[in-house]
Amino acid sequence: MPSARTALAVALVTIALALQVTLFSRLPLPGATPDVLLLVVVALALAYGPGFGLVCGFAAGLAADLVPPSDHEVGRWALVLTLVGYLAGLGRDSSRRSAFVPLVVVAVAGGGAVLLYAALGALMDDPNISWAGVRSVLPTAILYDVVLSAFVVPAVLVLARRAEPEQLVFS
Repeated sequence: MPSARTALAVALVTIALALQVTLFSRLPLPGATPDVLLLVVVALALAYGPGFGLVCGFAAGLAADLVPPSDHEVGRWALVLTLVGYLAGLGRDSSRRSAFVPLVVVAVAGGGAVLLYAALGALMDDPNISWAGVRSVLPTAILYDVVLSAFVVPAVLVLARRAEPEQLVFS
């Protein structure tokens, strides 16, 4: 039987992926689009630590790789979100002491995800990747993720606290 944290992660990743594909990817925003899936992975990693963030990032990334209208190799987002989930989870203890730390983690994760995704694409000779395009998309990707994180990260952390209150005792 799945634990409360696993059920919560599956539900949040499913909702985030659905919102990402149906709503956020279709918004006529300049530059990048907000990455709500990345924000959910970062928030779950901050709530439960690097191990859970790694597994959650892999599952979310693989789902993003497989859900249409995917136009890249399977495994690219899985690798990116796996690393993002693990590294964001390392900030778990620091994020409990400061409200500023999750914003920094989101900014670094958003920028790092764009750069790593582009680097993997360049490594695989993806014709859709250009470094001029990456430079133009990077600032808006970070900006949109940080702004949206003010709503997503606290909501996920509250849900995580309610799902397993004994696991998230602040010291």
